[in-house]
Amino acid sequence: MKTFDMQFMRYMNLFAKITRVSSKHCFSYNNMLVFAVPGDFVQQAIGRDNSNLKKLSSILGKRIRVIAQPSGDKDLSRFVETLVSPIQFQKLDVVDAESGKEAIITTSGRESKAMLIGRERAREAELKEILDQYFNVKILRIL
Repeated sequence: MKTFDMQFMRYMNLFAKITRVSSKHCFSYNNMLVFAVPGDFVQQAIGRDNSNLKKLSSILGKRIRVIAQPSGDKDLSRFVETLVSPIQFQKLDVVDAESGKEAIITTSGRESKAMLIGRERAREAELKEILDQYFNVKILRIL
């Protein structure tokens, strides 16, 4: 389970105040704040014409993304697809290995692979940490 520092607690309180939707999960990915909310409340959190996201973004000075909170391993592919959007990948496989679950993302080209890995493997490390929190994935490979 993830522990939050005070900054993320402030982000979640501000998010709840503006959107009127409670988020129990907030994390940083690719220099953007991501709030995970129950699937039924994604549209309400975004607001009409993205008004809530624009307001949050202007207050915090960061890009904001709202995604549906995963409800189990069956949501893994959709969760990753939404998180890394607009980057496309062909498929995502989960294999049970000796050291825990292993996620294998197969990309369609070198450019997509490079964007998923990031400079000095920063995005890959962020994505691995997020997948470990939500889906107990210990190893991430991008092919």
